[in-house]
Parts: sequence; C-alpha cells; structure tokens
Amino acid sequence: MTSTPPGPGSLAAGHLPVAKGHGTQNDFVLLDDRDGLLALDAPLVRALADRRAGLGGDGVIRVAPSASLPEGTAVLADEPRARWFMDYRNADGSIAQMCGNGVRVFAAYLERLGAWDGAGELALGTRAGVRRVTRVPVPDGLADAVWYSVDMGRWFLPGGERATDAGSDAEVRVAGLDVPRAALSVDLGNPHTVLALADEAELEAADLTRAPDVAPVPPDGTNVELVVPLGEHTMDDGTVVGRVRMRVHERGVGETRSCGTGACAAALAVRTWAGPGAPDVWLVDVPGGTVRVTARPDGHVELAGPAVLVATADIDLDALPAR
Repeated sequence: MTSTPPGPGSLAAGHLPVAKGHGTQNDFVLLDDRDGLLALDAPLVRALADRRAGLGGDGVIRVAPSASLPEGTAVLADEPRARWFMDYRNADGSIAQMCGNGVRVFAAYLERLGAWDGAGELALGTRAGVRRVTRVPVPDGLADAVWYSVDMGRWFLPGGERATDAGSDAEVRVAGLDVPRAALSVDLGNPHTVLALADEAELEAADLTRAPDVAPVPPDGTNVELVVPLGEHTMDDGTVVGRVRMRVHERGVGETRSCGTGACAAALAVRTWAGPGAPDVWLVDVPGGTVRVTARPDGHVELAGPAVLVATADIDLDALPAR
C-alpha cells in the first residue's frame, strides 16, 4: 500500500494531485476528493482529458463521498455500505451514468488510497446504482496482474420481445462499411447499440473516427459496438464459453481501446442472437485486451477484467488549456 496522496485542497494553490489508470487500455484521470471539496466542471474535465495539452484520458473519475451528491444519497438509502461514489465524466465533460472498466479502476484506486483492503465485497455508488466489486483470479492464459469482478446490475433490451424475435430494433450506418446494418439496443444503465459483422476484415474496415449514424436516433445518444462472433469452446471444468471480438465508439469520447459496459452489451447481444442454449459466459476481445462477461440467472450481468494504476502526478492548473 502506498501512502495517501495529497487531496484536492491544493487546488487553491493552482495544483491538483491526480492519478492515471486503465482497464484494458480504457484510460482515466483519477481524482481523490474523499473530502468532497472539489467542484468538478466540464471545462476542467476536458482540460484534464486532453491528450496533447492535458494528462489525457477517455474520461475523468472523481472519488467522492456518496453523501455529498444527491445520486449518492439515493444509493446510500439502498446500500449504506456504499460510502464512496464514482463520479464519472466523459472526456468531453458530459456526465455519464456508468463505466464498466472505470468501476474496476476506481476499486483499484480505492485500494491504493487505503480506503479498501481488497478483501471481501466493495459496494460503490454510481449514477446507475450500486456496483459490487470483488477481486478474482486471473483466467488461465492471460498475463494480467490483478482482476476485479463487478456486478453490473440488471440489463434489458429496450426493444423488448419484438426486438428479441427480430434480432434488431435499430439501423446503423458506419463509415467504411458499404450498407447500413441492423442492430440491437441493449441497456446497462447506459445505452448501447450492437451490430454484428461478417468477419474481422469488415471490423478492420470500419472507420470509427466519425460517430456512426443510428436510426432511430436515441434521445440521449448511444455507444455503438461492432462485433464479430468467434465461436465457442469448452473449458476443462465443462463450462461452455463464447468469444467475440469488438470495437466501440463511445458517445462523448469517440473510439476507445475498450468499453466495459460495451463488452457486456456485445456479449449479451450475441447471446440473444444465438438463442436458447447459448453460453452464459463470454470472453470479449477488444483492442486493449480481454474481459469476461457472465449473464447470471438472477438477470444481472457480471464483468471481470484487469485494472492497472500507472502513475500519480501533480497537475499545474495554470498550464492546462484555457477553461
């Protein structure tokens, strides 16, 4: 355990202590605001997440007391143990409900700060409700140092039975692909639209430097996942595991190396398309690594994967882009 870094009280002096971490290369700037003193606004988020003039990241995560936010107070009413709240912002400064990779990095950060001992279950507050985190063994064949598993809560298909039967409820046009593709909406506390491609050549051809066009247009935007099913295999213990490869365009960010809720959405969409008898456990390969998604009998989905803290820093606020 390292010593606790200075808190945001130094903000008044023009400096802000931060950390940097990632989950399968979905990267974040982390702020220790356990005293609840930092006013995190969109201009500051954009400046910190700027990859050339700031520290750089797909988003910014603030550790805040749950009791200091209305959303956190609501979480505490359901789970009094959820002392800490993951205040997550996209790189463009917009507020986001959830980030599956971010939850694991948040847990690793709390462990680094000494606010969690890494044992047992950690209950966290998020804008999508309580998230429960545990440390889990690293799967065979993967070299990651530490894995965390997160109960991501309930998931559902906004299109209901009609979308399940049809296999889609939306159409997506992606630059680099010749025709619009049918897609399936999946909700994990934040919105996702998943489309299947024929092979990895199509996946490579997709141009995600531009946001895909989704119809009908989602009222709050959507993350778009492009997936290629890679089949199934049986583990030594008899568990059948599916596998998919994915790329993602995140709303408010652009293409990222990984997206935790997006990996869940991709696995759940492919599982829906596969129909009865499809595996409950899926490995999802993203440009930044591999995560494991499990559809549980209670209607919840579980996401497991690595979390890595790579640096601490002291940001000179006067040197950031104009806010």
